[in-house]
Amino acid sequence: MFPVSAPQAATPPTAPSPNPGWLAPAQVDVTGGGPLAVVVTFLLAWLFYAVTLHLAATFFLGDVTHQRAAAASLPPAIVSILLQRYDPIVFLPVSLLGAVLAIHFVYRLRFRTATVLGLLHLAFATALGLALYNLIGYL
Repeated sequence: MFPVSAPQAATPPTAPSPNPGWLAPAQVDVTGGGPLAVVVTFLLAWLFYAVTLHLAATFFLGDVTHQRAAAASLPPAIVSILLQRYDPIVFLPVSLLGAVLAIHFVYRLRFRTATVLGLLHLAFATALGLALYNLIGYL
């Protein structure tokens, strides 16, 4: 009569797609908040890198003006905004290279001295960044 077949496993119903294809995605850019969020994030990153570079330069060089730190911290801030979706293995060398070149030109130091100050700046930024991350995560 009718062929007997093995029972089929029941497949769970699939949920409808949250984006049927004709809607715009909910997250438009990297930060998800539009151009104002990108500008504010950039300004906060620039301020953070300026503070940490000024601390490192004061520790390493002695008494220096904070205007130089503000000028030299621009490349790491730009790199942090542009490369934030990549791994640190990509982000850190590019950011360090930009910081060393900016330190070399702004502070008028030799490349060896600028590299040491750049590494010290990276250490200060890492220490302060981890502390702020843990503090914000705790709150």
